[in-house]
Parts: sequence; structure tokens; C-alpha cells
Amino acid sequence: MTFSLGSTPRSLVKYNDQSISAITEIASGAKDDLVLIETITASSDSTIEFDSGIDDTYPIYLIKYYGCHPSSDDAKFLVNFRDGSTSYDATKTTTFFQAHHRETAATTNLVYSDTGDLAQSTGGQRVTGGTGADNDQCGNGELYLFNPSSTTFVKHFIGRSAHSEASDYIEDSFLAGYCNVTAAIDGVQFAYDAGNIDAGTFQLYGIKDS
Repeated sequence: MTFSLGSTPRSLVKYNDQSISAITEIASGAKDDLVLIETITASSDSTIEFDSGIDDTYPIYLIKYYGCHPSSDDAKFLVNFRDGSTSYDATKTTTFFQAHHRETAATTNLVYSDTGDLAQSTGGQRVTGGTGADNDQCGNGELYLFNPSSTTFVKHFIGRSAHSEASDYIEDSFLAGYCNVTAAIDGVQFAYDAGNIDAGTFQLYGIKDS
């Protein structure tokens, strides 16, 4: 069956729940728009830093982190940004909230606490609550950084993570904010607020302009 759009005939493919055999290729842009720039594997590191690869090549950058395990129990995972100097101390304003559920089901909650927010601060922004240091506990998530090379606008970021909290909760954490600087953001740093990053994999991607 065909239909016409203007003067160009188009094929109409009908799918059902039995087969999609007529599909020969994933949508052309979907598999090519996410470009892996760098992978870093943590091993008892005080910080993990992407200190290159963030520039005007892409309008959006994505960092995925998984299997992140702290050396200290109840350590909060933090992120910070570099704005052209050698320090990761860009001024930020942010918001942060969490949902959690305890293994025993004794406690469930959706929590907003301004202790997770920053207001014009150069300190690290909380990504998770206190992650447990038991052998089977870790944190995983992703962070998007938008238009970091702009020298006109502030630089927004959003993130979401899941981690095993030290008191045996699952916590789902949400953050958003902006680096309130007109200088370009050219680096991102991760750390725990206590101890080292014992393990974890960090991947930096560029997302192509549509």
C-alpha cells in the first residue's frame, strides 16, 4: 500500500505484535547521535575528572556513571564544574529531592530538603544521599550538561540517580541547576564527601545537534 505526499509516493508499513521483519534498520539518527568521548574506571580515586572533551563540539553532553562504590559508609556523591580555571568551583544554584523505600518496607517517603540545594555556591552539588559501603552497595545514574561552551547564557544541568543508601534504602535522587557564569564550562568532577571512589565506571558522551 502506498500514499502520496505531494508528488512523492511513500510506503506504508503495517506492524502487528507478531513481527517487525520489514524493519531493516534502526532510525538513522538514533544510533549515531550519541558519541562516546571518554571512559574512566575508578579505583580508589579521590576524584574522577573529565578535564577535556567538553567544548563547543556538541550542544549537550551526557555523563553516565555506574557501579560507583564509596570507601566510606554513608558518603554523599557530589559533582562540580570547572569554568576555565584549574579549579572545579563554578558558582551554582540548584535544587535536589529524593524518593526512598526501605528494604523492610517500614519507611517510604518523598523528600525535599534544602540541605541538598545550593544558592550561589562554589561547593560540590549533591548527586545522591549517603551511599552504603557494604560490598553489594553502589550508585548509578546520569547527568546532562547543556550548551557548556556558551559565553552568553548560564549553563543548565539535570541529573538522576539510584543508589543503595547506607541504612538499606533504595533512593531515587533528582537534581537540576545551573552554573551561574558566562564563562564556558570545560570540565566536570565527581567525588564523595568522605573517602574515595573505590570503584565505578564513568562515561562522557556528546549528543549531536538535531
